[in-house]
Amino acid sequence: MLLIREIMYCKPGKVRPMVEKFLAMAKLSAKVGMPKMRVMTDYCAERYWTLVAEMEVASMDDFERMMQGGGQNRDEMKELENIMKDYHDFVESGRREIYKIEGGAA
Repeated sequence: MLLIREIMYCKPGKVRPMVEKFLAMAKLSAKVGMPKMRVMTDYCAERYWTLVAEMEVASMDDFERMMQGGGQNRDEMKELENIMKDYHDFVESGRREIYKIEGGAA
């Protein structure tokens, strides 16, 4: 099992619009059978205005398939595009972290 963590460093005052986009994306993703996504904002972090979205996937193959739109139909892909439209206007930079889950709380 892998933990995928998307870290977005938002422009000042733009973290809330990004949260709304990610929550809408998480809702759509759950509807089409994608992994549950947790969306978090910084309380104390390396940088201000940080958004973190994380999900668990079984394998890199599953993650790659999901990133290519596997399991989504054309309408769902269009809805996802509309949700994330212009998100670059809210973000200064970001990165992705991928961790292998070795054990812990269930």
